[in-house]
Amino acid sequence: MKCPFCQHADTQVLDTRVSEEGDAIRRRRRCCKCDKRFTTYERIELVMPFVVKKNGSRTEYVAAKLRASLMLALRKRPVAAALVDAAVQSIEEKLLTSGKREIDSAYIGELVMQELQRLDKIAYIRFASVYKNFDDLAEFQRAIAEVGQERKPRAP
Repeated sequence: MKCPFCQHADTQVLDTRVSEEGDAIRRRRRCCKCDKRFTTYERIELVMPFVVKKNGSRTEYVAAKLRASLMLALRKRPVAAALVDAAVQSIEEKLLTSGKREIDSAYIGELVMQELQRLDKIAYIRFASVYKNFDDLAEFQRAIAEVGQERKPRAP
């Protein structure tokens, strides 16, 4: 760590404490050359992967777009905001833990469909009908039948 006063590279840590929120580490340092003291903070920097669109272009991940997609599918559906927040967090966690620097938008779409299928079947069908771009009524009926079969317990 360079001293902000004299730019000397050798500093000594005098005190280390975790912040009250627990999201940062505060270090009190002393420069070994000019003997001045200063404070540094360490925070985790999470970098989301870039999103590769169908046309091959790359864009930064935007959490608001993910939330907007979920909210559009869930419009006028009885799903609590806390459940939507948990779904967004789950998707983002999967993106971060993938370890990849770039993620296909199709993969994100699949994650959204998984969460919607768990949250609300109608919202899932809404999203799937647009996302999968159904060409005819038969495809739409198959998707509805798949969701309907999941709900019905099979007779022994």
